[in-house]
Amino acid sequence: MIVNSDTLSDVLQGIRLTGAVFFDLHASAPWASASAAGDLVAPRLMPGVQHLISYHVIADGECWAAIRGTAPLHLTAGDIVVFPHGDAHILSSAPGMKAEPRLSVYESAVARGALPLAAEIGRTGGAVTHVICGFLGCDIRPFNPLVATLPRVVHVRDRAGATRGWLSQLVHVALAESRDRRPGGHAVLARVSELLFVEAVRRHLDSLPPAATSWLAGLRDGAVGRALAALHRQPSHPWSLEELAREAGASRSTLADRFTTLVGRAPMQYLTH
Repeated sequence: MIVNSDTLSDVLQGIRLTGAVFFDLHASAPWASASAAGDLVAPRLMPGVQHLISYHVIADGECWAAIRGTAPLHLTAGDIVVFPHGDAHILSSAPGMKAEPRLSVYESAVARGALPLAAEIGRTGGAVTHVICGFLGCDIRPFNPLVATLPRVVHVRDRAGATRGWLSQLVHVALAESRDRRPGGHAVLARVSELLFVEAVRRHLDSLPPAATSWLAGLRDGAVGRALAALHRQPSHPWSLEELAREAGASRSTLADRFTTLVGRAPMQYLTH
């Protein structure tokens, strides 16, 4: 698989990922916890960010995650679920359970400086699930092709290969750092949050089927990936299709066809957008 990592890096730098807010949840079955939409949570939790991405790491146990209108997703220890578009969602000990979000939780925790907020819910004696909840802010205007192309839910399993457990370990480092409040902790937490999101995106990219068409799929194509990299490096350059094709190492017709098929618009239309 060919992936033009430079393009992904350029876009990630441009959207200014920021944030390091974590919640530490221990839940005993039966339980359900609802998260409000990101545009409601952001001003209470991370004032000033344009867009809020939330994610959850299942440290121990199991649970279900769902957003309205979709089938619930079963999560077990080592799984990470990301909500790139900031959808309201529910985590629960069984599928189909209901809960209402409480925005006051975010406000009171921030006001007390009590982050990471440690919470226990459910009934004593039930099966316990440990969930670490994180939030990441980013720019979404004027143009964020990465967030736009990601699905509403990204599910990553952190249990395979040589990197087994690496994402989960990052979250535990972040949780410990936020509890200890050592000098430089804010910078460490921001970097860990970014690493978690970037690695989740990379693993999602690896999981795309060969015939997938999207901005992310375009990164895997040699010519289209090189064209995207060139456009993102120099968006103000007066590109022509001929010059861009030379940069991509393809003919004009080949680049135009492959770019339009994978990305969804012609190269010059993409540049204008």
